[in-house]
Amino acid sequence: MDISYNDRADLLYIRLDDRKQEVVNRRVSENIVLDIGEKDRIIGIEILDASKYVTLDKLLPIKYEVAKMPVWVYWLC
Repeated sequence: MDISYNDRADLLYIRLDDRKQEVVNRRVSENIVLDIGEKDRIIGIEILDASKYVTLDKLLPIKYEVAKMPVWVYWLC
């Protein structure tokens, strides 16, 4: 199992099966998308607007992607 969070998109992804396979996305609610793989097994769970629903610091350790600001943004500061 692998849990990762992208702060730019506020997206939490929980991967339950590490095998490479084709998946079908099924939206089960406004903010939950399931990745369904072989034999209708849930391969991954995507939570949109994750910080509204999950206490992220309780999930540590997770792979955490920090959004990098483009160089031009620093010029504006």
